[in-house]
Amino acid sequence: MASLNVGNLGEFLREQRRTAQLSLRQLADAAGVSNPYLSQIERGLRKPSAEILQQLAKALRISAETLYVQAGILDERQGLDGVEVQTAILTDPALNERQKQVLLQIYESFRNENGLGSGGKDAAVRGPEDGLGTDTLETEADGGPHAT
Repeated sequence: MASLNVGNLGEFLREQRRTAQLSLRQLADAAGVSNPYLSQIERGLRKPSAEILQQLAKALRISAETLYVQAGILDERQGLDGVEVQTAILTDPALNERQKQVLLQIYESFRNENGLGSGGKDAAVRGPEDGLGTDTLETEADGGPHAT
């Protein structure tokens, strides 16, 4: 029962484009769509196909599933474990692209270690006493430059 809310998708795309520091023209070129068409999507005047959303996601370096959820094509609860965390990371304007990618890699490695969602909530609640070295996290997250 997912309804297409194109206005929210357009706002979300615009925010992601600005966070990635891309002009409308740059994103359109990277995604292989026309500049006017992308502008219409951002203004909520057009609803893009799943294929176009996938091209935009690739150009923005975000998951296509995130855009599908924003577009109402997928419901967040339809087997998209972890999409809320991924979306929060990807849409955080306080993080640069490298920091987002590092956080996503760490998050995914923990999910893999826990069997892709088996015990995912428990792992998030347990905290440092679970035996996972938080020093490793800090080293990985802080190991690179903070601004690119």
